[in-house]
Amino acid sequence: MRHRTNGNLPSELSGFVGRGAELAGLGRLLESSRLVTVTGAGGVGKSRLALAAAGERADGVQERYCDGAWLVELATVRDPDLLELTVAEALGLTDHTTRPPRTVLAEHLAGRRLLLVLDGFEQLVDEAAGLVRELLRGCPGLRVLAAGRRPLDLDGELVFPLAPPPPEEALALLAARARAADPSFAVTEANRADLTELCARLDGIPLALELAAGRLRALSPAQVLARLEDRFALLTGGSRGALPRHRALRTAIGWSHELCTAAERLLWARLSVFAGPFDLDAAEYVCAGPDLPVESVLDLVGELLAQSLLFREETPAGVRFRMLETVRMYGAGWLESLGDAGRLRRRHRDWYVGLATWCELDWFSPRQAEVAALVETELPNLRLALECSLDEPDEVHLGQYLAGTLWFYWAGCGRLTEGRHWLDRALEDSDQPVEYENSRLKALWVLGYVAALQGDAVASMSALYECRDAAARGGNPVAAAYAVHRLGCLALVSDDMARASELLGQALERYRDAGELNSNVLMCQVELAMALAFQGEPAGALTLCQEVREICEERGERWTKAYALYVLAYAALDAGAPDEARRLLTECVAINHAFHDLVGLVLALELLALVAVAEGDPAEAAVLQGAAEPMWGGVGLQLFGSGYFNAPRLMCQERAGELLGAERYAAYAAEGRSLSREAVVVRAQHGPEGAPDGKTRRPRRGRRVSTSL
Repeated sequence: MRHRTNGNLPSELSGFVGRGAELAGLGRLLESSRLVTVTGAGGVGKSRLALAAAGERADGVQERYCDGAWLVELATVRDPDLLELTVAEALGLTDHTTRPPRTVLAEHLAGRRLLLVLDGFEQLVDEAAGLVRELLRGCPGLRVLAAGRRPLDLDGELVFPLAPPPPEEALALLAARARAADPSFAVTEANRADLTELCARLDGIPLALELAAGRLRALSPAQVLARLEDRFALLTGGSRGALPRHRALRTAIGWSHELCTAAERLLWARLSVFAGPFDLDAAEYVCAGPDLPVESVLDLVGELLAQSLLFREETPAGVRFRMLETVRMYGAGWLESLGDAGRLRRRHRDWYVGLATWCELDWFSPRQAEVAALVETELPNLRLALECSLDEPDEVHLGQYLAGTLWFYWAGCGRLTEGRHWLDRALEDSDQPVEYENSRLKALWVLGYVAALQGDAVASMSALYECRDAAARGGNPVAAAYAVHRLGCLALVSDDMARASELLGQALERYRDAGELNSNVLMCQVELAMALAFQGEPAGALTLCQEVREICEERGERWTKAYALYVLAYAALDAGAPDEARRLLTECVAINHAFHDLVGLVLALELLALVAVAEGDPAEAAVLQGAAEPMWGGVGLQLFGSGYFNAPRLMCQERAGELLGAERYAAYAAEGRSLSREAVVVRAQHGPEGAPDGKTRRPRRGRRVSTSL
């Protein structure tokens, strides 16, 4: 039986009212077609219906969707080049190679049975259609449920046009949302007629009803209806060609806009510059000004929340606020009409450039995990800041700085492919004023670093040599140190250990002369230790990594510490101490998994497999070896071809294979390949049986075997 993963469908924050017939009808279409698209006007409830149907399908048809139902939110994606990356991120894929993301997606989905929910694709309809067509052709177990304002127009697509709910359901929805805002609200004989008329005037559109419900806390149904009548008459007079539903939605949003105070309307317009969730600090910095005092922003946000114009959500980075896309677009139109859009976009960019700068500094601290979660949450806004900078010829240097400053996220959190995208784009324009040269140099060494980890030696060397030479000409010793360091890293993964030792040693001296100390500097020391260990100098490697470990524990740094633990475990196993090696690798695996660091994780798992052989458990070694195999597909080709980095894998295969025999080894390895990454990590930490109580259970199956490296 296949391992089942549940996917990533979010929990509903408010109850799903009505739509029983629509759910049943959509379910029937999903049974008969591999591509179904829910279409309808903005605010009609396409996303909610699609999510409800996906949830029912995933829960009710275990075999068909044994690999889960996965939501991909595309409403905030504007750059077509980020479409495949966004889908891969939603599926939890990490790939460190230069392979096109579409290829990675196709390989991942080819043998799986899952439901992919694409929501809000209309601004990328051509690109989305091309991706869906290719994936459906190559992945027979894939089904796609899309939700947008128009179909994808593909062969075999079944379209489910979604209309507003019937009057009874519309009234039930309005009442439910009004009770959520005011528990004392009730539908009575006295207000039923007004509420029914209100639903009718809004064509029963769920978003319009949500907005109206927010007003029922302060106004009676009759008062709300009277104000809405005025607004509707005014609006429809100038938009006879619009569909009634579109007019009703625009009426509801415009009416909500008019009922806001001047300050609330101004904040609404300014908040429209955000992409995705944002926090209060960002709103205060970006939106405040002489006409909107910073101390008023909190209260105004509260008012917009009360009116259902903003929504509050909990994220791994804390409380965030989000504006529905239809509401955001209305605010953006007002911001453009005020002539203030350009200034607000620059303030937005400046805030996120500052945020990235702070995160880079805070990466070298006990708050590494919090920094990773923060950047992950703010990624849509960071992307927007990058686009804003790179779209303006005079501000490309800011894009170069931002793309380079996020090195810790690209390299440390499994985002190499996206990092490469932004770095390549930032460096397309090499004709920048000399005063911005430092930003270009930073982007160059980070590009060299990312390309090296992807196994693209040619691009890496080109960027690093350019950075090193330009830094020497311009008198920038820090950029030169980073370039030399990454050239040493490239030599390391290319198996040129003598050259790696020389360059990494030089880089450490340059760092010390410049007074530089951060995660990069410590990683340089770990990489030098690796080169020494691979050359048979364990004493020097141990000294270097023990020092790194001490500094990391003093500073609370975990990402670099994981690599130091790997080298220490390598040395312990080589010295005949597999128990110590296991203890070190267990912590190493946990850290690498937490940061989505695929390179570190696969190396640690393969060394752990060799530890299992040394402990006399070749079956478990084969399982771990099999689990690591698929991960290599996402690691750069340079590492895959490295004799030094692959020595544990080859030795494990040889010795476990001798003990088990080829047939049994293959069976255990196949078991490992079937495990999810999360299951592998739990197994690496707690053994084959797992340990929900926190106690390690690891039965021994035979005599210990020498595994000297």
